[in-house]
Amino acid sequence: MKKKTKFIHGGISRDPYTGAVSTPIYQVSTYKQDGVGNFKYEYSRTGNPTRESLEKLIADIENGTRGFAFGSGMAAITAVMNLFSSGDHIIATDDVYGGTFRVMTKVLNRFNLDVTFVDTSDLEAVKNAVQPNTKAIYVETPTNPLLKITDIRAVNGIAKEKGLKLIVDNTFSTPYWQNPLDLGADIVLHSATKYLGGHSDVVAGLVVVKDEKLGEDVHFIQNSTGGVLGPQDSWLLIRGIKTLGIRMEEIEKNTLDVVKFLQEHPKVEKVFFPGLPDHPGHEIHRAQADGFGGMISFTVESQEKALTVLKNVKYFTLAESLGAVESLISIPSLMTHASIPRERRLELGIEDGLIRISVGIEDIEDLIEDLGQALDSK
Repeated sequence: MKKKTKFIHGGISRDPYTGAVSTPIYQVSTYKQDGVGNFKYEYSRTGNPTRESLEKLIADIENGTRGFAFGSGMAAITAVMNLFSSGDHIIATDDVYGGTFRVMTKVLNRFNLDVTFVDTSDLEAVKNAVQPNTKAIYVETPTNPLLKITDIRAVNGIAKEKGLKLIVDNTFSTPYWQNPLDLGADIVLHSATKYLGGHSDVVAGLVVVKDEKLGEDVHFIQNSTGGVLGPQDSWLLIRGIKTLGIRMEEIEKNTLDVVKFLQEHPKVEKVFFPGLPDHPGHEIHRAQADGFGGMISFTVESQEKALTVLKNVKYFTLAESLGAVESLISIPSLMTHASIPRERRLELGIEDGLIRISVGIEDIEDLIEDLGQALDSK
């Protein structure tokens, strides 16, 4: 199957009990057993037909063996980190989402799980960060918010040489543009709240694994810790994924036009977008993904100017999230990455005047006009 077909017909595309073409919402906590231990479903924390449909769908579209649905992207990340033990060491991309940085440095460190943040686009830096107790490499590509690119195949080579697991957060690219498991990754993560849901109406996280043993381990953690996604939200995600392909194509079409506009505007100092030929890692991204996505970051002269832009936009909604049909705008230093100390943010290149936009599917003329008048506001 081609991708758009798989998004609609992958997983359990019809209800096996009724033949319904849309998987029903099985709003149920427990199930009748046909004798002790004789059941298909036991308890909805362990398994639910609606959630199972979603989990099989995401496994199919990421070309993995098993998928798992959690109550948020952070719940998914935390579950994956629970695969490791006290005293283990993880190498992680330095320019990660602020929530990922926070959970790794403020929560997981309490359990003696050590994390070293490095520029994973620098292969020598990755190699030099490996310690005797290193167990995994955690990569975001493209990153949030600077859209830095990591060579998944190359980092996988380092991981396999050292006997490490490779974990890739694929939220920005989505399975429509990029499939990390095909490039060697062992685990792929999604904040499904974003592009997979696509309509700003669900909070969820998804995990897909390459092999059955990892699947058994993740399911044990999912069942034991209980951060599962409910059936209503699972149904919303299934519905969202069905239109992912056409949404991503329209979003990217709009994004390319917005990038061109921003490059030519005198109030914009720098534009970050993987589709630009001079963007660091542009050729690497082209080699491992089929598209460049809908995320753009750009800098203006100051945080004051950035706040002026955010105050004056009309069609770009000031909001924390991304990946929706409506265009969103934010200032990372005060919002998504506020949990990272300012000195550290500046070291990473997250300037006070950095603005991040998630381009939606509105008419492009309206989006460009909106950004133009906001940038020209005083």
